[in-house]
Amino acid sequence: MRKKKSDLQWEFLQCLALLIGYARMNGYKLTMGRGYASPKANEADGGHPNSTHLHRLAIDLNLFVDVDDDGKPDWIEDDHPAWTDLGEYWVWLHTEARWGGSWGDFNHFSFEWQGVK
Repeated sequence: MRKKKSDLQWEFLQCLALLIGYARMNGYKLTMGRGYASPKANEADGGHPNSTHLHRLAIDLNLFVDVDDDGKPDWIEDDHPAWTDLGEYWVWLHTEARWGGSWGDFNHFSFEWQGVK
């Protein structure tokens, strides 16, 4: 039986809470990037026409890690072991969890909906 979207949204949020806790336990600092996007905002950003952001099933996060040991977290935009760690943990949490690092969009965490990641 296929789940209702609202059930999947609830599960997405629960997994997001676990991801944030996991990041904190591992010394990663996260801030919120793009979450829900209205159709107009999604189009303006060049998002996929059926983006999971439109369905409240995706978030883009900002990651900060102290890479130069100066005591100040640095913004990690691209490929980095911390992204991989977070991405692997994310997809482990749920069968519908997808991590954008698999296609080069490292800060994207989503649940698949109607074939869209």
